[in-house]
Amino acid sequence: MGSTTPSEEETLPYWQINVPPSLRTPICPPFLLNINTKDYGIISTPDSLYQIESWPTVQSKIAQNRLDLFQRKPSDLRRYLEFTYNLKQEWGSVMNFILSQRLKWELPIVPQGNPFESKYEKEDIRILRNDWPYGIDERIVHLVVWTKFELVDDERTGDLTDEARREIDEWVGKKFGERVGRDNVIWFKNWASLKSVKSVEHFHIMLFDPDPKFVEEVTNGDVPLCETS
Repeated sequence: MGSTTPSEEETLPYWQINVPPSLRTPICPPFLLNINTKDYGIISTPDSLYQIESWPTVQSKIAQNRLDLFQRKPSDLRRYLEFTYNLKQEWGSVMNFILSQRLKWELPIVPQGNPFESKYEKEDIRILRNDWPYGIDERIVHLVVWTKFELVDDERTGDLTDEARREIDEWVGKKFGERVGRDNVIWFKNWASLKSVKSVEHFHIMLFDPDPKFVEEVTNGDVPLCETS
């Protein structure tokens, strides 16, 4: 960013922050119009002021169910918002893109077996890299587990039922904990209000410093879109 200091950059219009001078536009791009208060605050922050989150911090947020506190590095959030804006123009919705291009599933989504039934795991579960991960320690690998079966929420709380949580715990422990160590894996499911893709069931897994070969194995060599777009 040349000789621009954080204090100088902070005086710029929010859509010009973290953008090289030669690429700044006088008018706000459409993908940054009408963004919510949280995203506005992040986009308005220079990357140099952003603090990457450690594994203990990630564990603490998930343990406290403060999923709303996760955020992307400002420049990564900008790229994410631009990507999803363009994606919606082409595909109509994020869900349409995820289904047809990432999961290769067709509607209606019907599971072959019961939740996490090993016999039908290949048909009912897809594990992919998170396309646009949060601003976390680069040793942390963020995966998304997509399921054809329902992950049942408690209507009163909007969070998982005790039975659904137990089922996920057991599957994650066997699938990941036995390979990377239970202290190096943690999972969470976004509240309904935080989901970016609301119509396809999924939950998130974070692994600390796993063997890359294991990650490649469970994701079938998946590459996140942030590395290809």
